[in-house]
Amino acid sequence: MKIGIIGAGNIGGTIARKLAAAGHQVKLAGAKGPDDIRDKATEIGAVPVAAPDAVKDVEAIILSIPFAEIPKVADIFADVPADVVVIDTGNYYPFRDGNIAEVDGGKPESVWSSEQLSRPVVKTFNALLAETLANGGTPKGTTGRIAIPVAGDDAQAKAIARKLVDEAGFDTLDAGGLADSWRKQPGTPAYCTELTLPELKDALSAADKARAPVDRDALIDSFMAEKSPLDHAQIVARNREFTAPR
Repeated sequence: MKIGIIGAGNIGGTIARKLAAAGHQVKLAGAKGPDDIRDKATEIGAVPVAAPDAVKDVEAIILSIPFAEIPKVADIFADVPADVVVIDTGNYYPFRDGNIAEVDGGKPESVWSSEQLSRPVVKTFNALLAETLANGGTPKGTTGRIAIPVAGDDAQAKAIARKLVDEAGFDTLDAGGLADSWRKQPGTPAYCTELTLPELKDALSAADKARAPVDRDALIDSFMAEKSPLDHAQIVARNREFTAPR
């Protein structure tokens, strides 16, 4: 499959590496242009390009940039064919992105993203930490394999996204349409808690829309209050502690 990835950071770059290793043709665009990521792209088996070129002649586009930056790339999607799958991996954090009134008012993040791009998206790869993405994947059928949710309104697009997630090393759960995608946003039990498929089903069901942003912000405050960085296992444990159903 021909895939364009916009965003060459910890998430976008790792997805590029995994999908290139799975045999896909990957174009990778970073914020500072192709020259800035040329060595990185070459090392992981991707082709460095400018963002407008990442969306040309591809079957899927993966958008992995800060949430508030999405409107800034909307123009390059204007001529992308309707059958090209667009996967949004982003998450809204007001401390980083500034406040977005519609999302603060309860609009699901992926609905807002879709509106900015003027096209439907599939929301996935957002509910796992960069370390989990890089090193937590396992072959299909492995006992205890981590699962991540996939939300979208188009069944075929979701099927393609789920295949890519599987190739990256994770089980997938159909998390419904974009209107229900708030169930895997920051602050919910499904977000960055490294759950198996049965556990993930329960976590999505237990999500509390009103509580999620409160827990999201409380988690951020707790991490910022630490005198030294937590390790990966401690971060996952903290996420589980703060978002556990109650």
